[in-house]
Parts: sequence; structure tokens; C-alpha cells
Amino acid sequence: MSLPYTLAPQIGTDGRIGLIVLQSDETMEHELRQVVPNSDVGAFISRIPSASEVSNDSLAAMETDLPRAAELLPKTVSFDVVGYGCTSASSIIGTERVADLVGSVCETKAVTNPVSGLVAACNTLGVSKLALLTPYTEAVSESLRSALLAKGIETPVFGTFDEPVETKVARIDPSSVRDAAIKLGRDTGADAVFMSCTNLRTFSILQDVESAIGKAALSSNQAFFWHMLGLAGTTCARPCGLLWDHAVH
Repeated sequence: MSLPYTLAPQIGTDGRIGLIVLQSDETMEHELRQVVPNSDVGAFISRIPSASEVSNDSLAAMETDLPRAAELLPKTVSFDVVGYGCTSASSIIGTERVADLVGSVCETKAVTNPVSGLVAACNTLGVSKLALLTPYTEAVSESLRSALLAKGIETPVFGTFDEPVETKVARIDPSSVRDAAIKLGRDTGADAVFMSCTNLRTFSILQDVESAIGKAALSSNQAFFWHMLGLAGTTCARPCGLLWDHAVH
């Protein structure tokens, strides 16, 4: 029996975002669900192969797979923004290169990543010196510090969990992240604290950190989603730190 049907508008009448998530990431989609507005904002997800242990070489290797991962997003969708969800790899591959690779295979108005989101957040908040907390080795973290310095953002205060295994990074207790961020963020040499890595669970502790240090607390997913949703012309569904009192410019 052939039955009649009608066609509805495409999902995402209030904004369409594409997100490329690392295969090893367990946190990003969970935190994205907490902030996507209840309006008709479409979020389309792809995954990119990534190593179980993080090194500069394994991060750089994602440059080859990035266009393939972006191509797996629906071809029928015209995106407002597509984001590549890796802080450290974006600093190694380069934010401009990431934008070129993704934009070459996706129909999208904008491309972003956590590093671009962080730079935009720092510019918005007037932050030029960060206390930087990362989960990874100093060699991996140094690439991020160099990329930020090239954008005029210093990281005079630095601390790391020194953990190269992604599975363990994803399971670091938010209370450990909170305590470390507070310790670093209280340093008077920093204007704000940044918790780097999209696999760190930060959304539940950002406001606690800000209350303890009296400064802005930033994290990879927070700055990334703030930038991505702002570029899509929408706002986040819940407050998540001082940053989200500000619009994306």
C-alpha cells in the first residue's frame, strides 16, 4: 500500500552546526547537549580517527583525515558553522589550515575550533595573560602555548596532569580539574585561567573556579561552543561562566 506524505522543513531552522569530534573523545557531545538551545538548532556530528595516546605526531596526523571526516557530515545541509573539536591539534595543524581543509569539503559560512574560540574569548574579555592547565605532556602543551603567543596571549602560569592516555584524560574527576584550576588561577600573573582539552569535564566546575579566583574561568568546550553557537547566530541554553554573558563579535 502506497501512502501519502508531506515534507517538513529541514532540521535546524534556527541554526545548523556541524561538529567533528575525535574518536577518543568521551566528553564533547555530552557537554554540547547541555548548551544547545531548545529552539530548532540542528547539530550534526562526525568523528575523526585519533590515537589512544597523545603526542605532537599523532595530533599532526589528523590533518590528513580532517577533510574525510568533514565530508561525512550531511551534504544536504548548508551549515552556519562547522567546528573541529581538538585544541592541541588545532594549534599544531594551524587554525587557518583547519578552516581551509574543512571549508574545502563543506558548505558552511564559518569554520572554528577551540583555539579560535579561546582567542575570540580572550579578546572579548580583554585577557592577555592566561594561567594554563592541560592534561598532556609539556611537549604537547608547548605547541598550544606557542600558538597562543602568536595571537598575543601569554601563558606565564602553567600546570599539567602530564597524562598522554586519552581514556584517562576523559576520566579525570572534575574535582581534580577544579582544584588544579583554582591553584593556577589564583596566581596574580594571570588575567584568567584556561582548562585545555575537549576531553576534560569542566562544565560542572567553571562557576566554582570563578568564585574561588575572582576571574574568568575558560575551558576548551566552553569557549569553543560559545564561539560556534555565536557564529551560528544563536545563544547557549544555560549559563557557563562569565564568558557567556558576552556576545560573539
